[in-house]
Amino acid sequence: MTDSLPFTGERFTPECQREIWYEHWHRYAFALDFARGRRVLDAACGEGYGSALLSTVADTVLGVDLAPDTLAHARTRYGGRSNLRFEAGDATALDALPAASFDLIVSFETLEHVGAQEAMVAGFARLLAPAGLMLLSSPDKRTYSDLTGFRNEHHVRELYRPELEALLAPHFPARRLYGQKLLFQSAIWDLGEPIVRAAPLTADTVGRPVPGLHYPPLYYIALCARDVADLPPASAGALSLFGERDETVYRHYEHEVRHNITAGTVLADLERRLAAAEARAAAAEQRPHEPAPVAPAPSRFWRRWFARGKA
Repeated sequence: MTDSLPFTGERFTPECQREIWYEHWHRYAFALDFARGRRVLDAACGEGYGSALLSTVADTVLGVDLAPDTLAHARTRYGGRSNLRFEAGDATALDALPAASFDLIVSFETLEHVGAQEAMVAGFARLLAPAGLMLLSSPDKRTYSDLTGFRNEHHVRELYRPELEALLAPHFPARRLYGQKLLFQSAIWDLGEPIVRAAPLTADTVGRPVPGLHYPPLYYIALCARDVADLPPASAGALSLFGERDETVYRHYEHEVRHNITAGTVLADLERRLAAAEARAAAAEQRPHEPAPVAPAPSRFWRRWFARGKA
């Protein structure tokens, strides 16, 4: 294992923790079934962890990225796999690659970082073999930015859902759009048999359980093809859940809750002390003022001593 790349605030590395780890790893884990036995292009592959994961099931994987230091790192960390290679390239201008040379193209957390989005999607369509699939992610501008007031300095052009659909439609008439968002859920599962069905429920505003997941997605993941027949039937209505045994998100949540409870106790004690001090000060101001003490007259000894000094 080589040294990790520095975290820039936007480019994910496997050493990141909690929410960002869940989001990034889940996209590639979701792509595994579509990559099985295929020739895969990972456009804007970044650190290379996702390309490496896909190479465990794919025929071949090519990871392409612009950053030289990122490529050098990826080759060093993951370069020992015979079906995986990393090359320099711009995801919006992959003209050097031969047409129809990939069965699956994935590009996660790329679209919002480029201005030439139409050129990127058109280039992916050229590189995709007949019956091939494209899988890419995009933050929903409404939930990611508008509702939160957050502005990501690394994003060049975020899209609303209709804009994303319009961007994909000319080259990929067949699509399935998935939503992605970290959710706080209670899970109940059969401990004795493999899970064969899911029954998601979402409580409405008065607590009534409604079938389905009724949340606004934070990200969209689009599975695209030229023909509806090329979309895998099993991907229809799919629900993909992803977690980790260490549950770092939940551990962090518990830590923050304990921290806030402790801070709240300390703050309440300080507020009680402050209120008591203010009450004492107010009571002191309301008491009648006592006359200032009069200094005692000097004794005869001191009067004679002062008299000698003046003589």
